[in-house]
Amino acid sequence: MTPKIGYLLPTREQIMEGRPETGPLLALAARACALGFDSVWVGDSLTARPRHDPLTLLAAVAGRVPGLTLGTAVLLPLLRNPVILAHQVATLDRLSEGRLILGVGFAADLPNIRAEFAAAGVPFEHRIGGMLENLHLCQALWSGRPVDWEGRWHTKQATVAPTPHRPGGPPLWIGGNLPASLDRAGKYFDGWFPSAAGAPEFAAGLARVRDVARQNGRDPASVTGAMYLTVALDDDPANADERLNSFLERYYGQPAPVMRQRQACYGGPVGGLSAWLDSYTKSGASHLILRFAGDHERQLAVVSKLLPA
Repeated sequence: MTPKIGYLLPTREQIMEGRPETGPLLALAARACALGFDSVWVGDSLTARPRHDPLTLLAAVAGRVPGLTLGTAVLLPLLRNPVILAHQVATLDRLSEGRLILGVGFAADLPNIRAEFAAAGVPFEHRIGGMLENLHLCQALWSGRPVDWEGRWHTKQATVAPTPHRPGGPPLWIGGNLPASLDRAGKYFDGWFPSAAGAPEFAAGLARVRDVARQNGRDPASVTGAMYLTVALDDDPANADERLNSFLERYYGQPAPVMRQRQACYGGPVGGLSAWLDSYTKSGASHLILRFAGDHERQLAVVSKLLPA
């Protein structure tokens, strides 16, 4: 099976480097498409790790590069009112003509993320249940039928228009490696999208996700296996390793060994990358989304030579 290969735009990195201009980001999206990448992805944060708004930027990408699959890696739905989010996502799905994938998460329990939720006026406690309710309300609104909702949010005969290009809305993917996360993915989501699994762990996790889907009356094959991977290419493995560590420490403000437990990373020559990616494909991943540790133009070009294989 040949996987689809995606590329994460460096929105956070551009802000950290004092380069907020969007033109270079759109140019990178167009370049990735021209080189044969299947999709372009954008991360999300308000105040914890400031960056461009993902839905707005992806709308610009849709206009600049028609036909490209777009994704969020990952969006935090709970930071947004679900009625407004449903409207924004439906419009973006129309712009992309049904090529949107909504990767979502509920955020790690860290001081800067708790502060982010407080700044948005959103309770941090019970955020998993809140995220699920948020998404269920979005899906109800995407049906086009009037929605009465009584819960964390309240609606009376509410509708949004347009409805998404894809009936029922875009696919929803979620990550997480804990047993409860795997069960959640199997019960409610269209894709499992972790960032911290080696190939054997990914294979075992995907098997459990699909088994849970089967137990809940869903087609297990309908749950996509995807992986979020961080890459630093260099013919010298030591240089690549140093670049990875530096990138992770600057990006997250935490020691590299801690982050390498939470992020699947590859540092080394391109030949090794090919084998590493293939290990995930053989473990069931049909989508691989790559985040490069700097030097995007060069690494895009190098990886593009692997795409036919």
